[in-house]
Amino acid sequence: MEVLYAFLLLGGLGLFFGIILSICGKIFYVKVDTRVENVKNMLPNYNCGSCGYPGCAGLAEALVKGEVNDPSRCKPCKKEEAEKIRNYLKENK
Repeated sequence: MEVLYAFLLLGGLGLFFGIILSICGKIFYVKVDTRVENVKNMLPNYNCGSCGYPGCAGLAEALVKGEVNDPSRCKPCKKEEAEKIRNYLKENK
């Protein structure tokens, strides 16, 4: 009988916290800017940090926010790729 009480108590607590987490996940959902991921995928993804940012994700975020205007700040990035990123950012402001 004691095992049944423990099972019901833990099951009830798990269900309660599961519902709370589900509600919090919907209330505090943060919409992600897909442009950052798209620009990151256009970069060479070496994550070398030669641009002064912590990897390609940091540079992509700075480019999308407008903190950096020149994608050629990425040293390994080819001129064609930098131009492609520039055009993408102009089209998707």
